[in-house]
Amino acid sequence: MSDQSAVDEFPPGPTGLPVVGAMPYSVLGGLDFRERMAEEYGDIVHWETHRDHVYQLNDPEFIGHVLVHNNTNYVKGEQFQRLLGPLLGNGILNSEGEAWRRNRHLVQPSFHPDQIQRYAGMMTDLTEEMLDDWSDGQTRSIHDDMMELTLRIVSEALFGVDIDRYVDDIETAVGDFLPATTSLPNFLLPEEVPLPSRRRMSDARDTLDDVVDEIIQRKRRDPGEHDVVSKLLAASDDDGNSLSEKQIRDEAITLITAGHETTAVSLTYTTYLLAQHPSVESKLVAELDSVLGDEPPTMADLPKLPYTEKVVKESMRLFPPVPGIVREAKSTDEIGGYTIPAGSRMFMNQWVVHRDGRWYDDPLAFEPERWTEEFERSLPPLAYFPFGAGPRRCIGDRFAMLEARLILATVYRDYHLELVSDRNLEVVPTITSRPDEEVRMKLHDRAPKRRPRRRGKRSAGESARSPKPVASRAVRRRWHFMSAPDTYRIWKRRRGRYSTSFRPSDEPRSRNASRRCSPN
Repeated sequence: MSDQSAVDEFPPGPTGLPVVGAMPYSVLGGLDFRERMAEEYGDIVHWETHRDHVYQLNDPEFIGHVLVHNNTNYVKGEQFQRLLGPLLGNGILNSEGEAWRRNRHLVQPSFHPDQIQRYAGMMTDLTEEMLDDWSDGQTRSIHDDMMELTLRIVSEALFGVDIDRYVDDIETAVGDFLPATTSLPNFLLPEEVPLPSRRRMSDARDTLDDVVDEIIQRKRRDPGEHDVVSKLLAASDDDGNSLSEKQIRDEAITLITAGHETTAVSLTYTTYLLAQHPSVESKLVAELDSVLGDEPPTMADLPKLPYTEKVVKESMRLFPPVPGIVREAKSTDEIGGYTIPAGSRMFMNQWVVHRDGRWYDDPLAFEPERWTEEFERSLPPLAYFPFGAGPRRCIGDRFAMLEARLILATVYRDYHLELVSDRNLEVVPTITSRPDEEVRMKLHDRAPKRRPRRRGKRSAGESARSPKPVASRAVRRRWHFMSAPDTYRIWKRRRGRYSTSFRPSDEPRSRNASRRCSPN
């Protein structure tokens, strides 16, 4: 990648602890640790763990090298498989090589732009069904509502079924599994060691297997024309053999998990940011009133809702639904003048890059207006990558953007959402960026005399959804702290760090300057 020879064996970085290296800091420090590494050591940071060398890349050029230009040298890797394999198996997110290409080929048609457009009416209908459970003055957990809504949308779009009766089981299983992936003992101890977190992961997979098995059996009896499960059941490998039950389950569970969690998280943070920034909400509502009036949004309306799209983009910049990407080097490489040994793990954090003052003026401000065509052209490639990049870019990116805009437009056409608590959210980074606690909002109906919302638009034979109780399924938090004082200090440093109300004290640095943070 560089014409110069490697000048140092390793880039600068933290020294870590005896035996385990910087692993505890990395796992427990979360996003605050990633930011601190970028501030203190610059665009390429190195540390060691008890297993391997780790590099954190903070420059879009370096990230593009790994994800795009030399992507064949970088795979998900052993640790990614070890942590997520128990849930996702060998689905499209977790597989490599020929298995991944086969999976992608089977799933890709469901995400073709023409097919995605057909989902728009269903997305709006299900959002309005959610709003049928809302009422003026009510207080609700927005994250819970968005999780349920996006789960119902992805299930109907990709599987052709309404899984309303499974929603609680699926959300509990995913809510148990994801925090367990960041349990420090999971990183430090061999897989053979029985741990409570590993038991939770196993139980979560068992629950999802039961749900998906029932969906598969329904599709065997009554296959559809376009849904993913029916296509997987009809598919065969290169030797003409049908896919195994496990292969189909792995793919279905991957799509359920990745297909709803990320959009729900993104919409939760979007409502949070809008509640904190009334002037932005006013502009959004003015656009919706002008274009939609009393009508639900349609595909034809979206080109007339540019500010709505900017709000979604800016929310994904500040709170990317996936906080970072991990790859493992298959063979020795060179990045930024440093030799990257085979087997090294590469961390690339949207959270860090999206908040870099080199690319974004006032980077912690929530400013949808920044997303002009001129601004987007000026951004370096990979300075904004909420859906990843390269061949492994999220297959559902268009689906997610369509879904987010339609849901946001439908909700804010009817309601103003007021934060119940003024506490700044903190982010729990697993494979997604979940909020650390419920995001509770008080609902204010903007048009109480609006015509009745659409009902009865569901497919034939489908029963109406039973109203859900307002009581929340609280975000599950299981923290596994270690006793190292410095780790705790790093992780808890500057409460409210993740809020957009925080402003950096440093001037935006030049492209190659090191970032330094003030001492604590």
